[in-house]
Parts: sequence; C-alpha cells; structure tokens
Amino acid sequence: MIVDLPDTTVSKISRALVSVREEGGAVALGRVLTLVILTREKAMEEVIEAANDASREHPMRVIVLLISDPDDSDPRLDAQIRVGGDAGASEVITLRVVGEAGRSNLESLVTGLLLPDAPVVVWWPNTTPDNISKTSIGRIAQRRITDAATKRDPSAFVAGLGDQYAPGDTDLSWTRLTRWREQLAAILDQPPYDPVTAVTVRGASDSPSTALLAAWLRLALDVPVDWGYLDPEEWPHGIKSVTLARPSGEIVLERPNSASAILRQPGQPSHELAFPRRTLRECLAEELRRLDPDVLYGRVITEGWQLLDPPATKETQGA
Repeated sequence: MIVDLPDTTVSKISRALVSVREEGGAVALGRVLTLVILTREKAMEEVIEAANDASREHPMRVIVLLISDPDDSDPRLDAQIRVGGDAGASEVITLRVVGEAGRSNLESLVTGLLLPDAPVVVWWPNTTPDNISKTSIGRIAQRRITDAATKRDPSAFVAGLGDQYAPGDTDLSWTRLTRWREQLAAILDQPPYDPVTAVTVRGASDSPSTALLAAWLRLALDVPVDWGYLDPEEWPHGIKSVTLARPSGEIVLERPNSASAILRQPGQPSHELAFPRRTLRECLAEELRRLDPDVLYGRVITEGWQLLDPPATKETQGA
C-alpha cells in the first residue's frame, strides 16, 4: 500500500501512519530500530529496495529524506507512506523537502516520526556531509553509515575517515571486507603456525576496501604491508589479491573473477572458493546487526591507517 501526502506536515504524517496501521492491520510493535536515509532522488529506489530486503532480518521504520538543490520554489514538504508489499518487513516514509523547508534543521523533520525507545541509525548512501557525527541528524543516531565506494574519489574519502571519526561511525567499504577477513583469519588458524613476515594487497583503483584491508592487516599482524591499486584494464572492481609471506612459503588468496577466489598454500593443492562481491543489502543488514560502536573499525582507520605506508606506484608494482 502506498499513500501520497503532498504539501503536508510531520503531524499529518504521524496521523496518517496511525490510520494506515489501523486500516491495514499493520503494527509497529515489532520494529527494532529506525533507519534514516539521506539520499538523492535518482538513488532513492535502489536504497529503499536494499532497506526493504534488510528489514526482513531487522524489522524497522525507514525514513527517507530527499533533499533537492535549493531553488525558488515555494517551501513545502511532500511525503509518501509505504507499507505491506511495498515496504518489506518495514514501513517506509519518504520526505521530499522542496525549497528551503526544513533545510536548516533536518532533525525536526524526523524526530516526530522516530519509533519511541528504539535505536536510530543514519545512512548516507551517496552524498555525505563533513563530520557526520556533528550534523543535526548524526547527533541523534547510535550508528552512522557512509559509503566511500560511491564517492567521486573513493581513495581520498577513505583516507580522511579517521580525521573526523567518532564512535558509532562506520563505512560500507569496511563491511565489504568481512568475507576477506574471515578467510584470512581462518588460514592463519591452520598449521603450520609460521609468523607472517610481509603482506601484499592489490585491488582496483575504485576500491576503497583495498586500503582498509591493508590497514587492518598492518594493525593486526604488525608487519610491512605493500599495497596498491591496479589499472582498470587489469582488474576493474574490488580487491584482487592478498599475499601473506611466511618462512614456509607464500599464501595467496586471489580472485580470478568477481564471483570466486583461488587459495594457494605451500604443499597443498589449490582451492577454488565461492567469493562473490557482497551486495548492498548484505552489507546494510550486517551493519544493522550491531548497534554498539565498532571498536575495531575505529582502530583500523585511525591507528592502522597511521602505520600504513603510501600505496605502491605502477613503477614499484612492476607495471
């Protein structure tokens, strides 16, 4: 069910929500959190779809704020309510701010729509303000999610994550590393238990996760990490490979394509692993599983990043 509310107010939206629940039999008692999404018009349906999919694991209220560029239009607030089959296991409220209405204090647009006594998570899937924890919306949230991969210069964005980090911040570029981190940790838990003496990480030029993986390995293993980006012709997207050097030989985890990986270890046959790139829905659902600060992420983008050497150039990579 979709209910359009043109030129409305927050109080009218709240009354409409009650009416929709009474009419359709939907309840808000099972909602575990409120997810606030600040996005652009063109990306709205994609992010709502990801939130709807994630809501099947985390029933929630989703508030989508669409902020258009300032213009001379008469200030107004247009809203839409989606429930039932149009909202997964959530209820979706889209708020379209026209003109200067509410632009100076976005918090006032959502506070009246938040679930009572429920955690608040804010997600900026594309455009991200400076110092998100200091924004009016960021201050009311337990978790704040950004995505360096959507930025014009992902490498520069991820390099600056630690400068304004506050507990509760996270980035989906870190979440996309979960499968890599799990696999590498499992490898090192197996004999022989030789120490790692050096690490090499390579990834695509559009992959901020490459830098975060290098920073995590530098922090966790306390060894030199040679990392760098590959030309798009050589590898178009995501992380390409990780090499762990040990006295007994090199361990190589490498993707030949975007759906699988090959694991090569000394004295063992090569293993082919299912290793697809994680979807937006998977990353969002993982972030919503924990509402306390991700302490390890904070250490990686501050301590680990400070220990990391600059990325290797094409000359040092032997290109």
